[in-house]
Amino acid sequence: MNALRCYLFRFTSYVDEFVYGANDGIITTFAVVSGAQGAHLGHKAIIILGLANLVADGFSMGASSFLAIRTEADVDTANGSPVTENEKRALSRSMATFIGFVCAGILPLIPFFTNLAPQREFLVSSISAAGAFFVVGGLRAFVTRRSFVFSGIEMLIVGGAASALAYGVGFGVEWFVR
Repeated sequence: MNALRCYLFRFTSYVDEFVYGANDGIITTFAVVSGAQGAHLGHKAIIILGLANLVADGFSMGASSFLAIRTEADVDTANGSPVTENEKRALSRSMATFIGFVCAGILPLIPFFTNLAPQREFLVSSISAAGAFFVVGGLRAFVTRRSFVFSGIEMLIVGGAASALAYGVGFGVEWFVR
């Protein structure tokens, strides 16, 4: 029981980074999917662009988190402040960001890897992204102390707006360059 309690404590100390990564992962990956769909790039391009985004942006988020924590530690140390526990765990915290990004970011791509809904992959992707926006947004409640429902709706609106913008840009650019 003590081992489980210790594990849960360690996990909860990374929830903020995991949620941060997951928020960005679902938004950026679904925005890429939406932009590619709006431009009528096709199934293959959506998978390629989505996976490229998932890996590169996930890595960038994790590395940026690591560098930000380390920079804060360097500034604090230069000012004579002791190094905090979070700063000592910069690598673990940045890995939580990366894992959150990839776990949430893969969701809108899954329909394009399966043949479960031929010609409806984008619809299924949109529904799974909307659900993920709500759930991941709701998880912010553990960090912000707001209600799960309010945080979920807030994230659903932000993610939906970003996705609509990406779809519109893809559609507009494809129409313009025909």
